[in-house]
Amino acid sequence: MPQIHGHCDDRFAGVRAAFEENFTERGELGAAVTVLVGGATVVDLWGGWADAARTRPWERDTLVNVWSTGKGPTALCAHVLADRGLLDLDAPVAHYWPEFAANGKESVLVRHLLSHRSGVAGPDTQLTLEELYDWETACARLAATAPWWEPGTRSGY
Repeated sequence: MPQIHGHCDDRFAGVRAAFEENFTERGELGAAVTVLVGGATVVDLWGGWADAARTRPWERDTLVNVWSTGKGPTALCAHVLADRGLLDLDAPVAHYWPEFAANGKESVLVRHLLSHRSGVAGPDTQLTLEELYDWETACARLAATAPWWEPGTRSGY
């Protein structure tokens, strides 16, 4: 098993055990996990390899793509807001973000975003890293994008 680095509060020993099992039982190559409770870091673990050839050890600051890890928390937050009456899943996205209605997206509903049925899987043209990390630019480009298919008719991303 690769060496596990970092620290884990004793109250979260189960998290450490599950993290280690990913390596010993499931063949994990490299990973990291951090948990904050009340603003305090209670788990900060990393280990394994940063490459398939096992030539670069996973470091505390190894950068990785997170791909879809935000989907679950985003859906949870949206549904909590809906439950509290603060978000209408059947409202057009443009109700909350008027600029989004451009180029044929006026019928896109909030629920279409949550179910990947909005017709918008990304901006019309690829963003540079600088553009991606510029909130105003990224939002403007996404708002200006035309749907790739008729909103609500199929799923994709």
